Amino acid sequence: MEEVEQLAELILASSTVVAFTGAGISTESGIPDFRGPEGIWTKFDPEDFTIQRFVSSSAVRTMHWTMLREGRFSSEAEPNPAHYALAELYRLGKLNCAITQNIDNLHQKAGLPDTTVFELHGNMRRAVCLTCQRRFPLPDVLETMVQQKAESPLCPHCHGILKPDAVFFGEALPEDVLLQATRRSKSCDLFIVIGSTLVVYPAASMPSYATQAGAKLAVVNLTPTPLDRLASVLIRDKAGQAIPRVVERVRHRLNNRI
Repeated sequence: MEEVEQLAELILASSTVVAFTGAGISTESGIPDFRGPEGIWTKFDPEDFTIQRFVSSSAVRTMHWTMLREGRFSSEAEPNPAHYALAELYRLGKLNCAITQNIDNLHQKAGLPDTTVFELHGNMRRAVCLTCQRRFPLPDVLETMVQQKAESPLCPHCHGILKPDAVFFGEALPEDVLLQATRRSKSCDLFIVIGSTLVVYPAASMPSYATQAGAKLAVVNLTPTPLDRLASVLIRDKAGQAIPRVVERVRHRLNNRI
């Protein structure tokens, strides 16, 4: 595919490459998206995922923790070839970081260091106390709930409400992560969108920050995005198909340079 070759060449010619990933990179790992025909919002009321309702309603908190305990948002998903390819691109010295809208921890599971993954919407492998802000591994919280026969957990330190460490509707994005992601976007020379429709803000502002600062833009997504017109390379394919092919070409050319 000509576009795959073009993206590989762009990566090789760039000094600072940032990947921006959305739900489309993880659907191939069996994780449903939110807005698709079989998405999460076809099965649940989005109002039950607002921070206001979570804090004010013990019934809503119980619903969330019951779903987690039953594995409705399972953490057993495995990275797919796109995740592993990005991790390889990092090991090749050609990926600066991944900025992600996803909360599934799959970039880290595939081998990207925590310090190179900026999770704009949090991570469902953790729980956070809404009072003292301490964080706890989610499996530990679920195990304690079973032991204590609790419907929803409280912080073991301050007895505040524990919440899955994902950004709910009505919550601000984590300020430090947003700041770092913005800085990386503005300082890269190639920004690659993978599996995002770029309609959820403020996360979707990142590629605009990059292009406004002079970076080239590539988009790998099955459906159109509002920024397709700005893309130097546009690939209409699944991430798990396209990204490994791109990285294989990058690796081949780098090996030939040695």
